Amino acid sequence: MNSTASIKTVKKENFSAEMYIDPFNKRLRVDNYLGNLQEVIREAEAAAKAQQSEKLIFRGRAENYAALLAHGFQCEAIIDGYFLGSDQYFFCKYYSDERRTSGHWIAEDSIVKNILALERNRDVIMPPSEYKLKKITQVDAEKLAALYREVFQIYPTPLHDPAYIKKTIQEGTIYYAFQYGEDLVSAASAEVNLFYKNAELTDCATLPSHRKHGLMKILLEKLEEDLQSQGIYCAYSIARALSFGMNAVLHQLGYTYRGRLLNNCYIFDKLENMNVWVKDLAASSNEFD
Repeated sequence: MNSTASIKTVKKENFSAEMYIDPFNKRLRVDNYLGNLQEVIREAEAAAKAQQSEKLIFRGRAENYAALLAHGFQCEAIIDGYFLGSDQYFFCKYYSDERRTSGHWIAEDSIVKNILALERNRDVIMPPSEYKLKKITQVDAEKLAALYREVFQIYPTPLHDPAYIKKTIQEGTIYYAFQYGEDLVSAASAEVNLFYKNAELTDCATLPSHRKHGLMKILLEKLEEDLQSQGIYCAYSIARALSFGMNAVLHQLGYTYRGRLLNNCYIFDKLENMNVWVKDLAASSNEFD
């Protein structure tokens, strides 16, 4: 979670809602809601206006699909099985033309098309012996923060801060990394939602000089094994739409493309469109949709 972001729980007579307020990325997301949907939408829109958010996102449910469309939201992506096996729909609404416009959309369509045409290859070639795979603990927080500082000039969450990394580990986030010499050179995490039994594979970073060894593929497979051992089978990842490499890795690992979130968050130097990829970890490892 962004250090400037906060979670706000609203409970009224006929509804309750959990909102993720994210000033850094100028967005507000409704992560959970119960009761009168119309009242939830009214509350969320008022909060978005108060926060001067440019984008309002709902983690919507199938039964609310038509109602959210009727209130001016558009479905941008889906996560299969997010709510204890039921699908989650990203419904979005924008409050500025600039936020609603993208100059990269057609190029990103082409990237997805080319990736989906690739033959899937699950073979993992282990890197040279100098690369040591390790599960990150709080002791490693400083080195992990240094890696993220080097790879990402701007990132949606404050991973450059060791205290933030320690906090996420305490809250159940799993990190794996490759160490080369004294330094961490590649890392990824799984942000676990124990209530709904799902996990987001995220925070993927490899130093450019170490990108030829397929380290990320190994890290993601290791995270998947860890999740399966906890009985978590809904895995998803949200990757920069302009990154051919990261999207290709997810495709190779059997993730299914499920849509694109427009101008979703700040990464590197600008707002980025983000592709959503989903995998059912309970399915046979040899079986792809």
